[in-house]
Amino acid sequence: MTNYTIILILLGLMVLLNVVADRIKIAAPIVLIIAGIAVGFIPDMPVPEIDPEIIFLLFLPPLLYDAAFNIHFKDFRENLGTISALAIGLVFLTTAGVAVLSYYLIPGMTWPLAFVLGAILAATDAVAAISITRNLGLPRHTVTILEGESLINDASALVAYRFAVAAVMGTTFVWWKASLTFILLMGGGFLVGLVLGKLLAVILRYVRKNTMAVLAFTLLAPFTTYLVAEELEVSGVIAVVILGFGVSMLSERQFSTGLRHQSKTIWEVIVYLLNGLIFIFIGLEFPIVIRNIDSSRFLPYIGYAFLITIVTILIRMMRVFTQRRRLEKGFRNPKMQHSRRAITESALLSFQESVIISWSGMRGIVSLAIALGLPTHLKDGTPLPMRNDIIFIATVVVIITILGQGLLLPGIVKHVTGREAGNGE
Repeated sequence: MTNYTIILILLGLMVLLNVVADRIKIAAPIVLIIAGIAVGFIPDMPVPEIDPEIIFLLFLPPLLYDAAFNIHFKDFRENLGTISALAIGLVFLTTAGVAVLSYYLIPGMTWPLAFVLGAILAATDAVAAISITRNLGLPRHTVTILEGESLINDASALVAYRFAVAAVMGTTFVWWKASLTFILLMGGGFLVGLVLGKLLAVILRYVRKNTMAVLAFTLLAPFTTYLVAEELEVSGVIAVVILGFGVSMLSERQFSTGLRHQSKTIWEVIVYLLNGLIFIFIGLEFPIVIRNIDSSRFLPYIGYAFLITIVTILIRMMRVFTQRRRLEKGFRNPKMQHSRRAITESALLSFQESVIISWSGMRGIVSLAIALGLPTHLKDGTPLPMRNDIIFIATVVVIITILGQGLLLPGIVKHVTGREAGNGE
C-alpha cells in the first residue's frame, strides 16, 4: 500500500515537472532525473524498490511496441544496414571497449566482471533516446536510425550480459555457442512476433465492429507477446518490435480513422506516464546505490564512470563514421548499384547526421534494470564480487549520459545544422 501511494504521488509530480520542463525548454527526462535525485535524498523518504523483472515486463513491452508502431517501416528497412551496425556490431564493440577500460582502470575488477559492466552499458536506451530527441526537430532519416537502433540493441546487450554473467559464475565462454545462441534468440523472437502478430490480426478482424474489444486486444498484445517470447527463451524485445510493425501496417489497412485516433490517444497517455515514471525512478535509484558503497570509493567511482562515458562516446563516434564511409563506398561501387545489396542515396549519412547520431547514445532504464538484476551470489554461495560497485558505476553512467549528452544535444544540433533545435522537417 505504501508503494502504491508513493507511485501515485510520483506520477502527479511527474506531470507537473513535464509542464515545467516544457516551459523552461529543457528535455523532460533531464528535469525528471534531477527531481528524482532530489526526492531520493529527502531524509526518511520511502522509496519504492525497482524490481528488474517488473521493469522488463511492465515498462519495456508497451514502450517498444509504441515506438515500433510509429516508426516508418519503409525507412527502417532502407536504413537496416546502419541500424544493424549500431544495434549489433556497436553493442559488442562497446562491451569489449568498456571491459578493457574497466579491467585496467578499476582496482579489483576481473575480466568476467569487466565484461558484465560492459554488457550492462553497451546498449543505448529506446526510452531515453526517443524522449530526448523527440522535440529537437531532427530529420526523419536521423530519427529512424536512432529509434531503430534503440529498438533492437537491447536484445544484443542482453545476450552479451547473459554470457558475461555465466563467465562470472564459472562457465567457459565458447564463441560458436554464443553466436548460435544470439541467432536463435533473435530468430526466435522474430518468429514469435510474426506468429502472434498474425494471430492478433485474425482476432481483430473477428471483433472489428467492437471498438473497445479492438483497443483492449491491442493493449494486451505487447505484454502477451513479450511474456510468450521470454517463456520460450527467445528475445522478447525483438518479438514486441515485430508485433509493433505488424499491427502498424494492419491498422493502416483495416482500422477506421476514428479507431486509429482513439488508439493513438490511449497509447500517448500510457507512454507519457511510463516515460515519466522511468526517469524519476532512475533519479531515485542514485541515493540508494550511494548508501551501498564505501564512502571512500564515491569520488573515484564517479571519475571511472565519467571516463567510461567518454570511451562509449568515442567508440560510438568511430563506429558511426566508419559506417558513413562504408555507405558512401558502397553507393559509388558500380557492382553494387544493381544488386540486392544496393545502397540508395537516401540511406547515406551526412557529416551533420553522423555527429548527431554519435552524440545521441544515451543509456537508460534498461541498463539500470540489468545492473539491479545482477545475481547476489555465485554458485558456491559466496557473494558476487563488486556487485554494488558495478551497480553504482552503471547508475552514474546512465545519469551522466542523460544529463550530460541530453543537455548538450540541442546545442550540437543547432551548431551542426545551423538552425534552432525544434525547427527541423
